[in-house]
Amino acid sequence: MNLGIIGAGSWGTALAQVLSYNFKNVFLWDIDKDVLNDIKDYHQNRKYHPNVMLAHNIIPYENLQKLADDSDVVIVAIPTQFIRKTLENVKLNIKKPIISASKGIEINSLKLVSDIIVESLKVDSKYIFALSGPSFAKEVIMGLPTAVVLAGNLEIGKDLQRYLSTKTFRVYLSEDVIGAEVGGAVKNVIAIASGISDGLEFGNNARAGLITRGLYEISKIANIYGGNPQTVYGLSGLGDLILTATGDLSRNRKFGILIGKGYKVEDAIKEVGQVVEGYTTAKAVNKIAKEKKIELPISQMVYKVLYEGLNPKEAATMLMMRDLKTEF
Repeated sequence: MNLGIIGAGSWGTALAQVLSYNFKNVFLWDIDKDVLNDIKDYHQNRKYHPNVMLAHNIIPYENLQKLADDSDVVIVAIPTQFIRKTLENVKLNIKKPIISASKGIEINSLKLVSDIIVESLKVDSKYIFALSGPSFAKEVIMGLPTAVVLAGNLEIGKDLQRYLSTKTFRVYLSEDVIGAEVGGAVKNVIAIASGISDGLEFGNNARAGLITRGLYEISKIANIYGGNPQTVYGLSGLGDLILTATGDLSRNRKFGILIGKGYKVEDAIKEVGQVVEGYTTAKAVNKIAKEKKIELPISQMVYKVLYEGLNPKEAATMLMMRDLKTEF
């Protein structure tokens, strides 16, 4: 079995390394040719994981169509807003599992990654899976214990589960692609809120409150898309949210901390140095709230801070002074 991974960023490279033990070859494509040349010449991704020697069966591919043709399983691990454009010219000659490892919602269409892949590759949705859960790339590539969820068709998923599970990377199965994808996407917005709170030095109470109420917002969005609310309380929801909203390796939390400390959005993104998925997802979530006429106060305040220039302290006061109500 050969594995193809679209995206040689921090996460795609980490997946390539941890899964290289179970696949004959791991083909890795990226738009950044310098990254591919590094992997080819030095067996390293010096841009994202400079201190890690990559397995010799990780092979860089410059031709995306060839990767699709040569792979038995394909993982998509690129920023959500670029997936449609990247995949639109790729043709799949035979049916094969396509796994989304990207976390986000397309701004223009408000579609989840699984829907984008189905439309772009013109494949049956039963071959589409979502891989999600609390998984910092740096810890995965270091071989630290990690547990995630693979959501999709259970019959096909059982075979995939065996190939994707290693002694350091444990994969659970779920049928709920929608719930897993919503949890993975929206938790980034809540993580930004948590980071802003930490940047303002609001303390542990505030962070815990944001995480808990943020989880409720995630469940409301999952319900709108038709996901199972129970999924939100598993690894792809609560687990991923706790990690991203509290962990020091979280790009979204770091971005939020910088905003809380007074950085301008552009400067904060530059300081993080990598894609901050929650920044674009906040725009999508705000659009969902307006179109579906639902209250998502934390997510909407994040949007106002990032896109409308609302002062973070004022946003916090507005959240605290909302009309009083029951918890659920």
